Amino acid sequence: MYVANKIIIADDHPLFRDALHHAIQQSFGDIKVIDADSFSSLQRVIRHHDDSDLIMLDLHMPGAVGFSALSYLGLQCPQIPVTMISASEDVETIARAMEFGAAGFIPKSSQISLIVEAIEQVLAGEVWLPKGMAEQISDVTRDNSGFIDRLATLTPKQFRILMMLTDGRLNKQIADEVCVSEATIKAHLTEIFKKLEVSNRTQAAAVAATYLEVESSDTAN
Repeated sequence: MYVANKIIIADDHPLFRDALHHAIQQSFGDIKVIDADSFSSLQRVIRHHDDSDLIMLDLHMPGAVGFSALSYLGLQCPQIPVTMISASEDVETIARAMEFGAAGFIPKSSQISLIVEAIEQVLAGEVWLPKGMAEQISDVTRDNSGFIDRLATLTPKQFRILMMLTDGRLNKQIADEVCVSEATIKAHLTEIFKKLEVSNRTQAAAVAATYLEVESSDTAN
């Protein structure tokens, strides 16, 4: 049996987070459980705990939209498996989560015993899905594999810039947030456009909105 030392729970619902926190400590003994209630707090946690054994990520985290948090974690800390845990249980959502790199998908409606079983399986290096779901998601037709491959070539900083671009922020606003010059942001954008195979910021924002399920703001070319 895999012995875990540290698990991160990223969920903004305190009651569910506390219940999961308690269940993990009851089931896995002497283990450190770290909580994050927003995507920004999760990013701070990751910087100090990149040796964690597992991240349990709510699909709808404040500060993240669609699958952007899952995609970011795949770039920032690919060594840590990420298990989605969500009230959204439809086949399409689960299929997309797995395609974006999740190591498992746990419905929030699951019994605590089943959640613990899923955690054990993922910690053992296996993929966990609700019973019968693997067969169902294999039948879901998707056409975003090319985008996922291109997205994976971005650095974590470039992905963060892409998300701010999609949010409608201007170069100066992005530069202030990332603490670099506007010239550096322009250089990053040029590289982002190249990697995503688009020509300008409008196209980049539209592609991200389409495949990451991010609502795109109007952006200038």
